[in-house]
Amino acid sequence: MTKHSHRFVEEYDGLVGFGLDRETDENTVVYYLQKFSDDELMAIMKQRMSDDDLEALFSLLGDLLKKCLSEEEYHALFLKDDEETV
Repeated sequence: MTKHSHRFVEEYDGLVGFGLDRETDENTVVYYLQKFSDDELMAIMKQRMSDDDLEALFSLLGDLLKKCLSEEEYHALFLKDDEETV
């Protein structure tokens, strides 16, 4: 069974833009992140990103995970740990 899903980007038909309202901003961020994480795109991006770009992106994502998720949520939602290991 697949542990990850990216259905939002396939189903969303709303506005993609930033600064209009909170709901559109949230949807745009989800849309961008799902588009960004596409395997074909990332195969190119990871080669073209500098070491500093890679570190900055990794740090930003790590900081957001620490800020927004509890330890349990991090393991269950991000790492997708099995229930027995959480």
